[in-house]
Amino acid sequence: MTGALPGELVSVALDEERTRYARGHVVEVEEPSPARVEPPCEYVAQGCGGCTWQHIDAAAQRSLKVDIVRDALARLGHVDEPSVDPGPDLPATHHRTTVRMAVVDGRAAFRRRHSHDALAVEQCLVAHPLLNDIIAAGRFPGAEEVTMRCGVSTGDRLAIVAPSATGSSVPDGVVLVGTDELQAGHRAWIHEEVAGVRFRISARSFFQARPDGAAALVAAVAAAIAGAPDGLFVDAYGGVGLFSATVGSGRPVSLVEWSASAVADAKVNVPDAKILRLDVARWRPSPAAVVVADPARTGLGRKAAAALAGTGASHLALVSCDPASLGRDTALLAGHGFEHDGSTLVDLFPHTPHAEVVTRFIRDAPQRRRRDQ
Repeated sequence: MTGALPGELVSVALDEERTRYARGHVVEVEEPSPARVEPPCEYVAQGCGGCTWQHIDAAAQRSLKVDIVRDALARLGHVDEPSVDPGPDLPATHHRTTVRMAVVDGRAAFRRRHSHDALAVEQCLVAHPLLNDIIAAGRFPGAEEVTMRCGVSTGDRLAIVAPSATGSSVPDGVVLVGTDELQAGHRAWIHEEVAGVRFRISARSFFQARPDGAAALVAAVAAAIAGAPDGLFVDAYGGVGLFSATVGSGRPVSLVEWSASAVADAKVNVPDAKILRLDVARWRPSPAAVVVADPARTGLGRKAAAALAGTGASHLALVSCDPASLGRDTALLAGHGFEHDGSTLVDLFPHTPHAEVVTRFIRDAPQRRRRDQ
């Protein structure tokens, strides 16, 4: 139910009715929860659909996400009384270093709730000031969409305009590129520093949307693989090399990634690693001591889980960006002898229901030996 909190009495309007469930949105709050607050952003009242949890107190948001993760692990992962740590307290405003926006009348805009209509804005509560400067001053006539990226540590800024940047204008110092130029082979990137390591991040490469959150993920992954034996570090869905260059430092590293752009960046960021441009589900595993996997929202799936289990690793850290996929992957990994040994929430996206989770899985040596025989 969009706009409601647990325990509240609300009036709702139904948007969709199915045999087993219905969807709706709050029309009026009759008895509010103590966790309900006035949304801090003026554009929520105007219909902006970017931050759907602004009516919830920031501390309560993390508590609700922990409950959602616990439920997924218990219900889908079949874990009895799963341990979920609420993780670090990250700032809830002015943190995002990547923002993807629609364009209306040449200006950057967000989609309205439950609509394809766009709402032009002068600034965004969660965008980093380096991006708010572009949101306010940038003009993109004839464009359909603009993606803005920045490096907090370097000040690098990039605006990627679709389908073309022709006629666009941005503040001084911002690199402007069209998706048509990228398709023609033009390269553009920013640089960012996380955990003392400098990363090149190309226009088409994925990277976490806040450097403090990336550092928190690195710390959580390091804790998740604590106690792993010496040996090969497998970085599955390794992207530009965030975990290879930090947590994997000092070990031999194999990084597996499908994106050509990310692979090119990883070769710069982790020059000593063995980098394989492959779908993890099609990868033929090598013996390894430890595995870190950071798949897309859909999770590992059966084939990728089997491939990672085939390494014989005793320690596996799974970075999940969807509680349901975490639950499903937990059940799949359990079928290969991996036992859930605690999860940590890293709340990269305050004011939204999205939850990023790092989970520690352990498989003991006798189980590995039986599987190898």
